[in-house]
Formats: sequence, C-alpha cells, structure tokens
Amino acid sequence: MGIIAKQSFYNSISIAFAFLIGALNTVYLYPTYMGSEFQGLIVALLAFSNLVQPFISFGVQHALIKFYSACETKQDRDALLNFSMLLPLLFFILLLPFLFVFKEDIIDIISAKNSNIGRYAFLIIAVAFSTAYFEVFYNWLRVQLKSVFGNFLKEFYPRALIFVLLSAYALDFIDLDGFVWALIGGYYLRLLIVMVYSFRVYSPKFELGLPVQYKSILKYSLLIFMSGAAASLILDIDKSMISNVLTVENVAYYSVAVFIASVIEFPGRAMFQIISPMVAKALNENDKKRLTSLLKKSANNLLLGAGLLFLLINLNLVDFYQWVNLEGYDKALDVVFIVSLGKLSTMSMGCLNNIITNSKYYTYVFWFSLASAVLAVVLNLYFINEMGIIGAAYATLIVIVLINVAKIILIQFTFKINPFSNKTFFALGIIFLLYVLIPLIAFDLSPFLSLIIRSLVIVITFLIFSRVFKLTGDLQNVINKFNFLNKK
Repeated sequence: MGIIAKQSFYNSISIAFAFLIGALNTVYLYPTYMGSEFQGLIVALLAFSNLVQPFISFGVQHALIKFYSACETKQDRDALLNFSMLLPLLFFILLLPFLFVFKEDIIDIISAKNSNIGRYAFLIIAVAFSTAYFEVFYNWLRVQLKSVFGNFLKEFYPRALIFVLLSAYALDFIDLDGFVWALIGGYYLRLLIVMVYSFRVYSPKFELGLPVQYKSILKYSLLIFMSGAAASLILDIDKSMISNVLTVENVAYYSVAVFIASVIEFPGRAMFQIISPMVAKALNENDKKRLTSLLKKSANNLLLGAGLLFLLINLNLVDFYQWVNLEGYDKALDVVFIVSLGKLSTMSMGCLNNIITNSKYYTYVFWFSLASAVLAVVLNLYFINEMGIIGAAYATLIVIVLINVAKIILIQFTFKINPFSNKTFFALGIIFLLYVLIPLIAFDLSPFLSLIIRSLVIVITFLIFSRVFKLTGDLQNVINKFNFLNKK
C-alpha cells in the first residue's frame, strides 16, 4: 500500500484545499456577490455540461485504465493511448450535426424556467468537450501512477478558477458575460496544461492504427459510455429538474447543501485516484488475495474517514448555517443530512465500484447505471413535485442505497468477497453512538465558538473510540510512513 498511501496523502492535501476554496465560493462569494439566481444559473449550466460529457468521451478514459496494464509492449501501449485521443474527437464530430439540427428545441427544454440558461447554452458543449479530453489525459497519468498533479488540476484548479472569477465579478472587473467566457477559457487552459504534462510523463509514438484489442476496447467503452451517461444523469438530474420544476434559486440552495454533504467523499476522492489502476492490475493478474486486501482496507479506512466527517458536518450544521447567515439557504438544511447518509453508504464500500468496473463483470455497470437513471428520474419527478428540494435529496438517497446493495450482492456472488468485517460494525456503532450523545452536550456560545468546541469534542472522542477498538491500524501505518509521529 506504499504508493497508494503516499499518493493518496498528497491527493488528500489538494482535495482538502479544493474543498476549502470550494466552500468559500459556494457559501460566501456566490451568494454574496452573484446572488442565488446567478449562482443557480452557473451550477445548472455546469450540471447540463456533465450530462453531455459522456457522449463525447464515450467511456474511453475508463477503457484506458482497464486495458493499459494488459498491454505487453510499448507499441501496444502507444496504440491504446492514440486510440484514446482520437475516439472522443470522432464522437464529438458525430454529435455536432445533432446539436445544430435540434439546437432550438434543446434550448427551449433546458431554459423552460430561466431564459438565461438558453442564452449561455454554448457553455454546456464547450465545457463538456474540454472535460471529456481532460479525463482522458488525467487517466493517462493515473495508469502511470502519476496521479498527484492530475488530481490537483481535477479537484483544485476548477474551484480556484471560479474563486478568481467570482473575485473579479465582485470587484466589477467582469460582468456575467465575461464570467462565462473566462470560465470556458479556464477549462481549456486546464486541458492544455494536463496535455503538456501527460506527454512529458509518457510520450507515445503517434501513428494511425487500431489497438490489438480494439474490439474489446470498443465494447467496453460502449458499455461504460452508456453507464457514464446514466451516472451523469444520476449526479445532475436533481439540479437540472429542480431548475425546470422549481426555480434556479432553489438550485443554489440545494447545491450548497449537496456541496457540504459531498465533503464526506473527500477521503475516497483522494484514494480512488490511485487505487483504480491497482485494482485493474490485481484483476489482470488474477491476484485475489491482493484484491481482497485492497477492498477490505479501503472500505475500513474510508468508513472511518467519512464517518468522522459525517459527524463533524451534521452535528455542526445548525451552527454553521447561523454563522454564515445566508438568507434562504437554510431551506435545504435537511438536504445535507439526507444526502450525506448516501455518501457514507458509498464510502463504506471501499473500492468495490473499481472492482466491478475493471473486471469481466463490467457489463453489470451498465445495468446498475440504467436502473439508477430510471429510478432517479422517476423518484425526482415525484418527490420534487411533492416535497421540493427535500424530495430531491430523498430521491438521491434511495437510489444510492438500492444500487449499493445490488453491487455488494454482485461482488459477493462472483468474487466471494465483500467490503465488510467486524471493524465495519464497530465503526458504524461509534458513528451512531456519537451522533446520539454529542447533541446532549449544550454549548451556550456563539455559533462559531460552538462549532469549534463541538468539533474538537467529536474528533477527540472519535479517535479515542477508534483506537480502543483497534480500527486505526492502517491509518497508523500511513502516519508512520510519513514520519509524523516516529522519526527515523
């Protein structure tokens, strides 16, 4: 686990800073200077862009990870990389006529509740193309086990870009038009940077030709594309439907709440950047012992990390909203708890998703994604109309839990392994116990001071319990490797 631990640590740093600057953007700069209407507009546009992106990348970025470790010669690797660069361009060219023919119809649909979405619809396809190619080159770096800089560009760069643009907007250096055009330019600058760095890490010989396994690659990419399209739908359908069924202001309230809940995924985002190629290699080499170890350790460590964040977020939520004092945004207070439960469920599975995606059972990914997409649309349509943005949160939670259970059953029956152990139940017990007991301690202080003191109590108590039940062995090994406690 050395290289996983090391790169996960560095990835954690960049993701931590990304979340901090993202929090500043989401809960202060956007609402204060741009307002909930324009914040909802930008979030909705980027959400629509995420829905389009899989139709350009066609899943080739995931095929790159699955098949790279199986390439035996440099010529095979070069052919795979060249193919990965050309395929998205081909599908983008095929997509353009459709977009031009149905341009007006598409704009009418997505801008039904807000005409500004139609006015800036060009951002959707522009950012989708840039993001599709960024993912290809980012995975190029991941298969070389060079994920740190790519992770920085993926997680930190977009949030830093928006921070700069929001600051410029607040100082009246740019208007909304300038913000949108600069946002597009920033995404393409990121693409250029990752391309240059990728070619420095590994420069293939460019020549026309198909990889030896091109039929398998195309089949895999097709299924992952359909799965990715469905997955993007699951991730962003709630925001898109809220903008159509309700108003873009509600998108802003909901997005702030979901952003806060998504902090729980922080440990996983760091680990998965490097562990996915490791899982693919273990599968290609039929190393079940290694695979089981990766699954169990990742599940245990992620549940501990995500569980602590779950407690810190939800037990401080009221004080946090009072402290930031954003009028109207507290309408989505319950969204944070509901969505964070789903996030915690996903983190408790460790690298299980990576195993399915990179194994011969990858076809199930499509069926899971399709079922998720259908459920997401139906449940969001019903719950949003009945309960507003809280309904969107319940729809998300139901979809996540049901599909996670289905994935666990699949891995248990096919590989005879699962992510759970005695440590899982001890960790869940600690999380539940602290969630019930900590609120009984009253802090008659200002919201900020209450938040700080309660956080310290949560962290100290959680670590003591985790240590007593010996749940932190893997974490301690990581700390020792970085010599934070034991200097050699």
